[in-house]
Amino acid sequence: MYAACVCNLLRARKRRQVLAVPFPESFRRIVSKNVRHAARLTPSERAELERMIRIFLAEKNIEGCGGLVVDDEMRVTIAAHACILLLNRNVDVYPDVDTVLVYPTAYHAPSATRAGPVVVESNQVRLGESWTRGVVVLAWDHVETSTHHAGRGQNVVLHEFAHQLDAEDGEVDGAPDLGTRARYVEWAQVFGDEYRDLSKKIHDGRPVDIDPYGATSPAEFFAVVTELFFERPRALRKRHPELYDELVSFYRQDPAEAPELTHAAKK
Repeated sequence: MYAACVCNLLRARKRRQVLAVPFPESFRRIVSKNVRHAARLTPSERAELERMIRIFLAEKNIEGCGGLVVDDEMRVTIAAHACILLLNRNVDVYPDVDTVLVYPTAYHAPSATRAGPVVVESNQVRLGESWTRGVVVLAWDHVETSTHHAGRGQNVVLHEFAHQLDAEDGEVDGAPDLGTRARYVEWAQVFGDEYRDLSKKIHDGRPVDIDPYGATSPAEFFAVVTELFFERPRALRKRHPELYDELVSFYRQDPAEAPELTHAAKK
């Protein structure tokens, strides 16, 4: 217990030192260029985002893999998208995340699936993944695609860090830490209905407006609709109003009500 108190005091002191340094103007330009949602934020939200970005960069190891050299633009872009999910929620900056591994492109990862008594091992091509042991993995070319073609409803950083939020209550099950039993009941009803509806439409061969990957599991459904919530909020609200309202309640943001982005901000 004493060691934990000392550790917390040292961390608090280090954070004060980090936050005493003004947010670099070069970082601010990176956020404006690469993080579309930042254009929707109020001045106080922008200040909070910059505070969390500084903490994220100071406390998380962002490491290049496969020969990739990680520069400030990569680090700030990843940190900013991750911290967008934390705005207004009065929470710590991903206390369980220690490392972000960044590959230049999609990468191969071993996978094992069970078919009855048989375990089938294979290599899967992945754009990112989120581990419960404090690691997030991203493919940088897909992070870049998210920034250059924002508004298409896909953002690998939002997706993988949504998984981290999902895991904070101890279970990766599509329901993050909601606080009260009543909130879990309401969440389960809305998300369960939407998840089953998506799965049925895919099974029946009908068109869908949510990425079919969301039907893989409730956890993937939460991550996929988180992408839509921030990337295409008006479309999500129009077609899935109850789902949208649940996400507003959790993220404490209402991007569909924010001022319309200018043409420059969409680039």
